[in-house]
Amino acid sequence: MAEVGQVAGAWRAKIVTLFPEAFPGVLGLSLTGKALAEGLWALDTIDLRPFGIGRHRNVDDTPAGGGAGMVLRADVVAAALQAAGMPEDRAKWPVIYMSPRGRPFTQAMARRFAQADGLTILCGRFEGVDERVLEEYGVEEVSIGDFILTGGEQAAQVLIDATVRLIPRVLGNQASTEEESFSNGLLEHPQYTRPALWRGRAIPEVLQSGHHAKIEAWKRAQAERLTKERRPDLWRAWCAAHNRDPDEDREL
Repeated sequence: MAEVGQVAGAWRAKIVTLFPEAFPGVLGLSLTGKALAEGLWALDTIDLRPFGIGRHRNVDDTPAGGGAGMVLRADVVAAALQAAGMPEDRAKWPVIYMSPRGRPFTQAMARRFAQADGLTILCGRFEGVDERVLEEYGVEEVSIGDFILTGGEQAAQVLIDATVRLIPRVLGNQASTEEESFSNGLLEHPQYTRPALWRGRAIPEVLQSGHHAKIEAWKRAQAERLTKERRPDLWRAWCAAHNRDPDEDREL
């Protein structure tokens, strides 16, 4: 087991993977990497290979009932999960399997994970994992989108990045997470910075007015407009939560 940024009491991610060398990867860069070095969160990798069977440390076998590819063995995965530690209180320590058939990963899910003490992530390979080990340990399946990757390592890094940045002090300015896309159920409003005029395109006048109430109203209107145009599913959900008619013509 490799350990990075080991600090008592820090939020911790435990990754069960055939490729421990894939971590920390991008998580070791920028703000997440700085926070890892400072001990604001910690990372452990549990190499699946040493738990393999026989002289060649086999971790997979052919699918029961036939089919293409190979499946990670239940006994091998179970041994690795046991080595990682299987907490009884899953609210404080979720156990996750990155899977395209899992529940879609959301900002709300990231907040839930950030409020836990840590989480264990199983990274699949090949055709997946024997269903019995997922059932035995009550593993929560999570998907980052309707597409297939060669393994769960990239997906795990996406999930950890989205979660770690919500931990206090990781971003430095925690207020910045409050206006981001999905934080209040809407997409984020457009952002601008210097120069004030670029290739004939000016920063909206209201943003340079210094009138805070008008600026906030503009940001909200833009967030509503973009959500309605680009994510009608989110728009309908937001309107339902706020007693709004999603088809209502309103000045945005």
